[in-house]
Amino acid sequence: MTLYRDKAVVLRTYDLREADRIIVMMTESHGKVRAVANGVRKMSSRFGARLEPLSHVDILISTGKNLGTVNQVDLVTSAKGLYADLDRLTMGLAMLEAVDQLGMENEPTEHLYRMLVGALQWLSENDSSLVLAAFYFKLLVAEGVGAQVEACVGCGAPGDRLVAFDVFRGGAQCRDCRSGATISAEAIGIIQDIVGGRLNNALSLRASSATREVAALATKCMEHHLERRLKSVAVFESPEM
Repeated sequence: MTLYRDKAVVLRTYDLREADRIIVMMTESHGKVRAVANGVRKMSSRFGARLEPLSHVDILISTGKNLGTVNQVDLVTSAKGLYADLDRLTMGLAMLEAVDQLGMENEPTEHLYRMLVGALQWLSENDSSLVLAAFYFKLLVAEGVGAQVEACVGCGAPGDRLVAFDVFRGGAQCRDCRSGATISAEAIGIIQDIVGGRLNNALSLRASSATREVAALATKCMEHHLERRLKSVAVFESPEM
């Protein structure tokens, strides 16, 4: 048996036997990891409240044949603030879902961990309708499939001539090359800020029709890359919300 310590964000959990739970985490140094937290569902458990989705923890794990075992958990950052606000909670869960889908089991992906920790910290301390969209677009850049919005993906026409965005082609289009959905010049400008290193400009914007365009497009781009519907986003977009 080998012990190792790492920092991690809890992505999701599921019950095992009567009192145990399997914890799925994105760690700093070991990639996505699954480990059993024995007895965590008991009222007397020391770990229970620390191993909820969105929690940022310092964790000690012993390796096993198939699954590791949680031996010790110290809270780095609590997710109480996110759980107290339904919109922020749902955006945080949508971030977890995307990282869970992108991360590979036991393959170090430090950039996913760092991006997730940074985004959740920002989300807990600030208010912006674009934080989830920005996170998605930044993740896609890190994956090597970032949105191309500086020029037309078809003919290279300059940014001031862009009128549409084709998710399948991964970028904006001019009127002559158009095959995607219409997008406003304001929305194009916001995406240019997000992927072009001017993130604070985008996150400081008030909610508007343009920010809603960007949010919807970011979700479509992420779902296209993952080849699946994001359940957390579907809940967030529900009329009941």
